[in-house]
Parts: sequence; C-alpha cells; structure tokens
Amino acid sequence: MARYLDVHPVDPQPRLIAQAVAMLRDGGIIAYPTDSGYALGAMIGNPHARDRIRSIRHLDDRHHYTLVCRDFAQLGQYVLLTNSVFRAIKSATPGPYTFIVPAAPELKGKFLHPKKHTIGARIPEHPVVRELLAALGEPILSSTLILPGETEPMTDGWAVKEALDHQVEAVLDSGECGSVPTTIVDFSGDEGPVVVRVGAGDPSRFED
Repeated sequence: MARYLDVHPVDPQPRLIAQAVAMLRDGGIIAYPTDSGYALGAMIGNPHARDRIRSIRHLDDRHHYTLVCRDFAQLGQYVLLTNSVFRAIKSATPGPYTFIVPAAPELKGKFLHPKKHTIGARIPEHPVVRELLAALGEPILSSTLILPGETEPMTDGWAVKEALDHQVEAVLDSGECGSVPTTIVDFSGDEGPVVVRVGAGDPSRFED
C-alpha cells in the first residue's frame, strides 16, 4: 500500500519530505502535487521506475518525460540552452510552464524522445515540490498524473491514493493544488519557440 503523507502546503514538515526523498532514493515512485496537478516522480537514474510510470499511464516510448528542477543551477546540468532560450525561460520561471529543450549528452539513451533527444524541463512554484527538490539535491524525473482514458491531471490526494494504492510507494497530499496542466513551449527547433499546448501559463510571451 502507498504511504499517505499529509504535508503542510506552505511550510512542509521536514520529516515527511525526508520520507518521500528516502522512497525515491530506494527506487520508488511518488505521486506529488504541483502547481499544475499531480505528477508521478522517480529518480533520474532509475529505469525500472521510469518504466513503471510508463505502465501506469499507458505511455509509448515517444513520451516526453519532464525534469522537474528547483532552479537554473539544476536545470543547466541536464539541458543545452542558448543565451536567448536561457533568458526566455528564466523570465517565465518559476511557474506553470514545461519547456521542450535539447538534452545534455550524458542523458542520451536514458529517457529522451527517441528521435529528437529532447526532454521536458520545468521549475515549479509549489512549496512542497521546492522542498522535495532541495532535500533530494537533483531534479525529479516526472510525468503528469493523467490516468489512461482521462484528459486532465488528478488533483486530489485521496483520489490518487485510491487509484494507485498498489502502484506507487507514496502519495503526498498538501490540499488544493493546480488543476490546469502546464503550458508547453518547444525550444528544440530552429524556428524559435513553438507553443505546443496552452495551459496554466500565459503563452503570449512566447508568441510572435
């Protein structure tokens, strides 16, 4: 059964954050709230957990996983950004955006889009996520928690526990979380930013 962690939404308890981090480091999957609904998270170097996320969501190998990062220091270790892209992303974060960007060479063959060698990246504003990332010390490999047959991310901790009680190691619940998916902006092409999906973040800053 999944551990249910009732986390304070503004001042997350270090003890509970440490429990979630320990589960990640032990190879587990956590379901955690973000500013754009729930996400499934695992350690970057854990292919088994990655495949479990793929199975839970019924994803194919073209799915863009997302590196959820605490800040640009973390982000810069895993992706390749030109100066203009760096400035554009920095001006919009933290916030409800996911950016498709070229991955650094050391990530090749791990969990990237098989043809483009790109990865999703985001820096959320949610206090629980930021504390998780600070305690873990590296990004979380994530995928929005949208169950098969659904179109919107899950937003209620108890509903997540009921649905995934035997498929994840922990569910973090901090009350209300965002219910609108992130706005996705693709920076991997030569034609400049392309808004792939309009969501919670204002897309106008990336449109001509």
